[in-house]
Amino acid sequence: MLKSTTSLVAVLALAGAIGVAWWWQRPKPATPDAPPPRAASAPANAAGSGGAPVVVESSLVRLQPLREDVEAVGSLRSRQGTVVRAEVGGRITQINFRDGQRIRRGQLLVQLDDRLQQAQIQQAQAELSIAQANHKRNSDLVAQGFISQRGVDESAAAVQVAQAKAELARATAARLRVLAPFDGVAGLRNISVGDYLKEGSDIVNLEDMNAMYVDFRLPERLQSRVRPGQTARVRVEALPDRAFAAVVQAVDPLIDANGRSLSVRGCIDNRLQQLRPGMFARVGTRLGDDRQALMIPEEAIVSQGGRQTVIRLLRGAGGDDKPTWTTQRMDVATGTRLAGQVEILRGLAEGERIVTAGQQRIQRDGTAVRLAEAPTPAPAAPAHGAPDGVASSARAASAPAAARAGTAPLPWAPTAAGPGPCGVVAQR
Repeated sequence: MLKSTTSLVAVLALAGAIGVAWWWQRPKPATPDAPPPRAASAPANAAGSGGAPVVVESSLVRLQPLREDVEAVGSLRSRQGTVVRAEVGGRITQINFRDGQRIRRGQLLVQLDDRLQQAQIQQAQAELSIAQANHKRNSDLVAQGFISQRGVDESAAAVQVAQAKAELARATAARLRVLAPFDGVAGLRNISVGDYLKEGSDIVNLEDMNAMYVDFRLPERLQSRVRPGQTARVRVEALPDRAFAAVVQAVDPLIDANGRSLSVRGCIDNRLQQLRPGMFARVGTRLGDDRQALMIPEEAIVSQGGRQTVIRLLRGAGGDDKPTWTTQRMDVATGTRLAGQVEILRGLAEGERIVTAGQQRIQRDGTAVRLAEAPTPAPAAPAHGAPDGVASSARAASAPAAARAGTAPLPWAPTAAGPGPCGVVAQR
C-alpha cells in the first residue's frame, strides 16, 4: 500500500513540472500596446518574390579611343659624360676654363709644365736635321762613286730614327696639354695653378647636355611592343609643371634575369639646358596608336572562382522616365586595364547597361532593380594632353588623379628651334 502511494505522488509531481514548463513557454497574447514584432530582413532577391526592387548603380558600355601607355621610373644621364683626367704627371702651369663654362671640342683645359719636353723636341729636331744632311751628302757621294750604297742605306735609316725620336718628343709634350674630348659643360674644378697632378688624377667632369638620355625599365611582357621611334612623356620632380618629349632610341636585347625587366633608353632634346644628369624621372611610354575599345568601370567586374562576370541590366516595362530593369549575369573576357577602367574583349556590346555597385544584393538572374540617381560628374581633363574622350591610365601612363579631378594636363616644356639632337620627337 505504501509503495503504491509513493508511485502516485511521483507521477503527480512529474505532471505538475510539465504543466509549469508549458505555462512559461506558451505564446504571449498580443496586446494593443505591444509593438509589432520586427520583420525578418528581406532576402536579397525579395524583388523576385514580390518585394521592392533592389537599388543599384549602373553605367553604360562605351566604345572609345584607348591609349595604351605604360608608366615607369628612371633617371637622366647626359648623352656624353666623362671625367677628364691627366694622362701623365706634372705641375699645372695654366687652367683655361671656368666652373660651369661651355666647352668646345679640342679646347685646351689644362697645361702642365712642358719645359723639359720642349727641350727634348728641340734636341730631336736638331738630330733629325743632322741625319737629313748626312743622308743628302751620302746620296751625292754615291752618285760620284766615292762611297758604297751601304753608306746611303745607313744614312737613310738614321733619318728615320731621328724622325721617330722627334715624333715621340712631340707626342710626350702633347700629353701635357689636356684637351676637351667633346662639346659640353664643365663641372666644378678642384685644382689650381701650381698643383702637381699624378697620372690619372681627376681634373673636371665634362657633360654634353644638349641631349639627355632617360634610362628606365619595363616588364618583360612588353618587349614585343616597345621599339625605337616610339614617343614618351617625361616628368621630373624639379620641374613639376612641365612635361618633356622623348623618343625611344634603343631597347636592350637582354632581359634582366633578376627583375625580369627590359632596359629602355629614350632621348630628350635639352638644348635649353633645363634638365640635369642624375634627375629622377617618371616616364610615360606610348605602346601603340589609339584604338577603339569597349570600356567599362573596373568596379563592375566580379571575380568568382577564376571567372570574371558582369551583371547586365535588361530593360523591362515602364516609361522612359521610370523604366524597370532586370538582371542577367554575363561572363566576360577582359583586356587592357587602365586606372578605373577595363577593356572588354568579349561578352558585352556597346550601349548595354551594367551594374557598378550593389552586386552583392543580387543573388540570381531576373532580379528586379531600380537605378540609383547619381550626380552628374564634372568633365575630367584628358591625361597627359590626350584629346577629349581618350582613355589613359595613371599608373600605366593614363589620367593621373589630378587630371581626373578636372585639372589641366601638364604643358610641354619649350624646346630650341631647328633639328634636335634626338631627331624628330612628336609631342603626343
